[in-house]
Amino acid sequence: MVAAVKVEFHFDFGSPNAYLAELALPEIEKRTGVKFNYVPVLLGGVYKATGNMSPADSLRGIKNKPEYNALETTRFLRRHNITKFTPNPFFPVNTLSLMRGVVAAEFEGLFESYFRAAYHHMWVEPKKMDDPQVFREAFLSSGLDIDRIIARAQQDDVKKKLIENTTRAVERGSFGSPTFFVGDEIYFGKDSLRDVEEEILAQLASARRKTA
Repeated sequence: MVAAVKVEFHFDFGSPNAYLAELALPEIEKRTGVKFNYVPVLLGGVYKATGNMSPADSLRGIKNKPEYNALETTRFLRRHNITKFTPNPFFPVNTLSLMRGVVAAEFEGLFESYFRAAYHHMWVEPKKMDDPQVFREAFLSSGLDIDRIIARAQQDDVKKKLIENTTRAVERGSFGSPTFFVGDEIYFGKDSLRDVEEEILAQLASARRKTA
């Protein structure tokens, strides 16, 4: 992987668009040779800090916009050959436990398995993941030592890390999820992925010229 360009994917499991965008990242990584750094943020904290709101709230009562949003999602699914996506009937879900959990899992060397399980139980076989019992049983069914992660998630360093990630994201210009950074360039939304890839390639070319 090329290390000259730093690329970040800021995510919260509560965002369906972040889930969908993440499914397209491996192909971008293959084409560019640059690996995304996954940065967990608390979307509720981002919203509070910026005065933003969930699409579940912002689209409510607006004529035509929810329908267009659904059309846009259908087009994205088709473009990226995504077949595993089910809208969560409990949306919006409070993701505080999920996001503390992923930070704890990262500290414990279990990031990948936790990350995949969390997205599976949010957007493939969706569940009410802010219910503690549902949360625990879901991760157990995925083979994780979730009691270890739950205990770790209560530690101050985990809570501090999530707050720091969220605060730093807002300071850099974030207002929602998914947000991407290519170096210091910010991009928002799953439909910005083409621009993200173009910027990665542009920064790679610039880096190569400087070292030539």
